[in-house]
Amino acid sequence: MNSKKQYPEKLYNFTKDDIKAYLEKFRKCIINGRYTISQNRNRQENMEFIEDYKINSKKEHEILLGLQFDDYCYAVENDNVNFDDEILYIFCKQHELDYWGTLEVVDIYIKVNMIETKNGDMFSFVVSFHKRNFEVTYLFR
Repeated sequence: MNSKKQYPEKLYNFTKDDIKAYLEKFRKCIINGRYTISQNRNRQENMEFIEDYKINSKKEHEILLGLQFDDYCYAVENDNVNFDDEILYIFCKQHELDYWGTLEVVDIYIKVNMIETKNGDMFSFVVSFHKRNFEVTYLFR
């Protein structure tokens, strides 16, 4: 089993400035194409969300670049023992999206893992990118 904890502890010990600095690095990753949204058999929810709401790369950029510090909810330690030194940041962003011809305001659950590559560049993995399916609380609202 690769997981060290079934329910990792939520981390709230961040300031607005911490999250603003994190988002600045994240935006640079998005702008420079150094990111990916996980779309594999373990991330079926991401794939269905992207398909259902017709999310193309332009819309991805719009949503991800639109994240603000007050969209931040909390962070968790990565529960995969192979990456247990990493912190995942959770955001929830409201965005108007097209659901098969009907415009909807959707709460988008976004979980980000940002790492430094061997050459010193930052790379972001958007682990979760789907409609929010449980209650969240915002740290700065």
